[in-house]
Amino acid sequence: QVQLAESGGGLVQPGSSLRLSCAASGKPLNYHAIAWLRQAPGKEREVVSCINKSDGSTYYADSAKGRFTMSSDNAKNTVYLQMDSLKPGDTGVYYCAADPMLYCSEDVRDTDFGSWGQGTQVIVSS
Repeated sequence: QVQLAESGGGLVQPGSSLRLSCAASGKPLNYHAIAWLRQAPGKEREVVSCINKSDGSTYYADSAKGRFTMSSDNAKNTVYLQMDSLKPGDTGVYYCAADPMLYCSEDVRDTDFGSWGQGTQVIVSS
């Protein structure tokens, strides 16, 4: 399995931006489907974005479209989530997850991923 470590979370005001990073070790990330998931307080964990290894295509949840951008740097074995125009509803713990057998789509669920990071907290509040 690949080992994942997230960073970049913090406390920001509404309308601000953050960039989360997910650094991988053990195996190349480009052999996996990689996702960012969010668990808001009192809610189930949801897939925010997911990038496919096969064709580089990216899925975004409706809540993330137009505001979040997922990218990868294979040389650094790292994926990023650029979050712009943050809202209080974006508050939660953000996890990076990967799986070598998965194809990202709107049907992907958190239980589909085999490798997880420890999470990074994002709080959007004035």
